[in-house]
Amino acid sequence: MDNIRGKLALLPDLPGCYLMKNEEGTIIYVGKAKVLKNRVRSYFTGSHNGKTQRLVADIRDFEYIVTASNMEALILECNLIKKHMPRYNVQLKDDKTFPYIKITNERHPRLEVTRRVLKDKAKYFGPYPNAYAAQQTKKLLDRMYPLRKCGAMPKEVCLYYHMGQCLAPCEKEVSKSDYEEITQSISTFLGGGHEAVKKDLQQKMQEAAEELYFERAKELRDQINYIEALMEKQNINTADTKDRDVFGYAVDKGWMCVQILYMRQGKMIQRHSSSFPFYGEAFSDFMSYVTQYYSENPALPQEILLPEALLMEGSASVLPPEPADGGAAPVDGSAAADSEEVPVRAAGKAAAAAADTSAYGGRPADDTFDGADEDPAGEEEAPETAAETAQYAAAAVEAAAAGVVDAAGGAAALQQWLGVKVLVPQRGLKKKMVRMACENGRVALEEKFRLIERDEERTSGAALGLGQSLGLKSLSRIEAFDNSNIQGANPVSAMVVFIDGKPAKKEYRKYKVRTVQGPDDYETMREVIRRRYERVLKEDLPRPDLIVVDGGRGQISAAVDILENELGLFIPVCGLVKDAKHKTAELLVGDPPEPVHLARDSEEFYLLQRIQDEVHRFAITFHREQRGKSMVTSRLDAIPGIGEKRRKLLLKHFGSLKKIKEATVEDFRPLSIGDKLARQILEALRDEEKV
Repeated sequence: MDNIRGKLALLPDLPGCYLMKNEEGTIIYVGKAKVLKNRVRSYFTGSHNGKTQRLVADIRDFEYIVTASNMEALILECNLIKKHMPRYNVQLKDDKTFPYIKITNERHPRLEVTRRVLKDKAKYFGPYPNAYAAQQTKKLLDRMYPLRKCGAMPKEVCLYYHMGQCLAPCEKEVSKSDYEEITQSISTFLGGGHEAVKKDLQQKMQEAAEELYFERAKELRDQINYIEALMEKQNINTADTKDRDVFGYAVDKGWMCVQILYMRQGKMIQRHSSSFPFYGEAFSDFMSYVTQYYSENPALPQEILLPEALLMEGSASVLPPEPADGGAAPVDGSAAADSEEVPVRAAGKAAAAAADTSAYGGRPADDTFDGADEDPAGEEEAPETAAETAQYAAAAVEAAAAGVVDAAGGAAALQQWLGVKVLVPQRGLKKKMVRMACENGRVALEEKFRLIERDEERTSGAALGLGQSLGLKSLSRIEAFDNSNIQGANPVSAMVVFIDGKPAKKEYRKYKVRTVQGPDDYETMREVIRRRYERVLKEDLPRPDLIVVDGGRGQISAAVDILENELGLFIPVCGLVKDAKHKTAELLVGDPPEPVHLARDSEEFYLLQRIQDEVHRFAITFHREQRGKSMVTSRLDAIPGIGEKRRKLLLKHFGSLKKIKEATVEDFRPLSIGDKLARQILEALRDEEKV
């Protein structure tokens, strides 16, 4: 801490990036700040939430890099995160690049799904939230528009031509105007004009039906159905035809959900959602996500809408209240970037007016809306209360004092970097769209936590309920056993472990049965229970709260006898009895064993089913492995001249018995196996196959 205190005293009052390090010197977090001194100091003073405390507890040193502006800090942070991959930073790990649909710039253009946007004069549409959505859209377009499908031009027409899905440029001359008409139709469709395309198809379908071309009418009807199935009906439309990306985010319990609504041609056509844990300041980490998103997706919209910084109440995020007046402030220019308030309106109209300068001719913030942003009914949101204003202003001042990049400054930097209009809407339809994105994020997080709670109910809750049904004080660790053999051949057993209702796969164990001859399930159980719990005693391993055996009274008695009479362990043992359909039917426990009645639809019964299915799967898989190995061993060992060393050499070289049978005599020579022995091996394996 002495080293850190010394560095804190030397921090400058300038924008830049800071790099937090752990005791090994590894960079664990990268952040940006308007004022490095205030932001970095805030980590080591005051209180933090649980996740930020975890980050601060790991910090042993830091470095900083001064930049000339917020924009440079934004870009530098993005590059540093990509380079160092810090464990506490928000990172686009699974979706670094998004899929696009591309109309190639070729003599004979075609449609592609690609994740690379190049400056090749092709037309790109997207991004799509996942590859499936892009592929399904391309599949629909391939049915509707007869562009070529093949990568290389074939010598003769293919099936697509006969299906009416290709103009066959391989054999026929296709004019440039024909391609321009098709590409324009595709552009209209992908740009959000699918309703117009659908109406045109409906008209053509009616005409075909009237002329009794019923097959053609059916094809057109199918295309209309595909469009309706693929394109969801949207309730949000704007009067203009701009392409927009609308961002929103929500935070709760240390998690953040970012939602992106894709508006194309004034209509919302897609949505993308990402949820991840975050450790820093919420809005700064959100802006970090946005920056990384556009660094990997260079196909930019005409306009980007960002939310204001969220208020924090407890652990959940709360949207700031709507203002009584004011508009969407395009945040550009030095006044916006240097504003100390979060967001533009936090200090009132004066700050909002000051934020809007230079780039848009000094227009006041209220004039930045076009007609689409006006409330058609002339209604305004209810004005915020004095308490709400004070709460939000206090949060703004606190964030500014800590040197956090605010909504205005972050959006101004993003706009300067990307060269497209970036807004933080204050009222009207754009504000409603941003709020809808934030609300979607909140709902997504609530659903995530409900699923976690449900999972806990099915796991730890079910284990607790099962323990109560069995009269146990606690039931955390369950160990279950199952045996597997075929008429006594290759007998094996397996053990699975469930802790708090969840499988602990690292603690699973497999057993080759050593002392039992023939199909004796009781003796097999005795051997395996003895071997397992002798080791538990010798190595002082964790003891289970309950042992589950696959079987009825005989298996329970065998396990109890070994535990109590040989090992002196008094651990509850229960048995799972299956019905005629090999499904879990009854739970037996006690001495003598008695059935415990559990409702078939209870979480406790489902937990027992999962345990029984898992141990059976694990045992069967192990038995199949052993049976397969023994079959290979016996078939090769039966051949004169093949011992253990040569058998292993053959299997390592060829990979399997099947590959050995398919080999030629020459293939054995690299193994120093003569032609005579090679023929004997092949003849023996092939003769055995005939038999």
